[in-house]
Amino acid sequence: MKNLSIVVLLLSVIIWGCDKSASTATSGGKQVAGRIVYVNTDTLLNQYDYYKDVVKSSENKRFRLETDISNKAKNFQNKVAFFQQKVQQGGMTQEQGQTAQAQLQQEEQSIMAYRDKAAQDLAKEDAKKTEDVLNNIQSFLKEFNAGDKYDMVIGYSKGGGVLFAKEDLDITKAVLEGLNKKYADDKKSGKVKVDTTASK
Repeated sequence: MKNLSIVVLLLSVIIWGCDKSASTATSGGKQVAGRIVYVNTDTLLNQYDYYKDVVKSSENKRFRLETDISNKAKNFQNKVAFFQQKVQQGGMTQEQGQTAQAQLQQEEQSIMAYRDKAAQDLAKEDAKKTEDVLNNIQSFLKEFNAGDKYDMVIGYSKGGGVLFAKEDLDITKAVLEGLNKKYADDKKSGKVKVDTTASK
């Protein structure tokens, strides 16, 4: 899913400031210098069930769209072939040929317009889902930090802006467990629905 691939980049800048007067201990009980922790965004996206379902849903919709457009194109090509055959056999007057040709051109433009609009709609939906994923993660991190344990949570990914981070500052596992539990609860309650039905 093309637009969702930018989630890694966007997640790498999830940062917020909190009151510095609260506890400075991590979930492992260790002191965190500066109360800054990180989430491994690569791991998060690979194992966050909501993100995986969103990607699957988008791939299925893209596949259905491509199949639909391919069928329309084949049908159109058959009509063009039939038209050419009729013209060659002399089965049409010049006026009929011009009318049929104009209709075929209009149909071709209609198919192209349909393809372009469907692709734009899918891109908008992907962008909205990307925003939903980021909002879910940010919202969860605010809840996760309700006790004001951290001043900053940063996104870490290989090749990203953070070149080194101590492992005891990594809260990915706890965040991932919390996100997946919340998503499972939301799915069960019907609060969130993602169509992951495989396309045939």
